[in-house]
Formats: sequence, C-alpha cells, structure tokens
Amino acid sequence: MPAGRCFASRGLTGGTGGLLGLVRSRETRQVLDFPESRCISCSVPTFIRRQQVLLLYRRILQTIRQVPNDSDRKYLKDWAREEFKRNKSATEEDTIRMMITQGNMQLKELEKSLALAKS
Repeated sequence: MPAGRCFASRGLTGGTGGLLGLVRSRETRQVLDFPESRCISCSVPTFIRRQQVLLLYRRILQTIRQVPNDSDRKYLKDWAREEFKRNKSATEEDTIRMMITQGNMQLKELEKSLALAKS
C-alpha cells in the first residue's frame, strides 16, 4: 500500500458483505481515491463517509451486474464510474451527504426497474 494513503476499510470483514474486496481492487481505489483519504490517519467523520461511499459504489456495481443486456450493463457501469470519478474531489460534508442520498435514490430506482423487467 502506498505511503500516505488511508485505506480505512483494510482489515474489515472479508465475506461477501465486507469491504475488504473493494480495497484490493485497483480500479476501485482509483475511482474512489478521495483527497481526504490521503492522510495517514482519517478523522472519524471522514472514515464513516468514506465507508458509506464505498458501500454505495459496491452496491451500485452489484446491481448493475444483474442487468441482462450487455450494452445497457456497460453503459450503466461507465456512467457509475464517471459519476464517482467526477465527484471524488468533493470535500463539503453537506455536499457529500447529499450525493450519497441521491446515489441511494438512484440505486433504488435501478433496483425497481430491474424488478419490473424480471416480472
């Protein structure tokens, strides 16, 4: 692990629900490499927000994997990656909280669309 980086989820549960797999993914580290995560020790609020964003990103990618059409799946994966990359430099606590809320709403909409498509 490069010096000066705080990958706070390192060492957390490694099962299917854990975040350890995210830290091991080079692509995820590049997409979600927050400026505040470059400190040696993160503050508790930064740690919690970072975990929330990592979990949201992981849940979005897991849901996108369920999309049956290959081209739609690729489009959604690229869209999600670009959204997270575009907003990775956000530092305002309220802005980050708002983006997490919007991301969760978009995730729910995607899950509803998939449920309707399957029925």
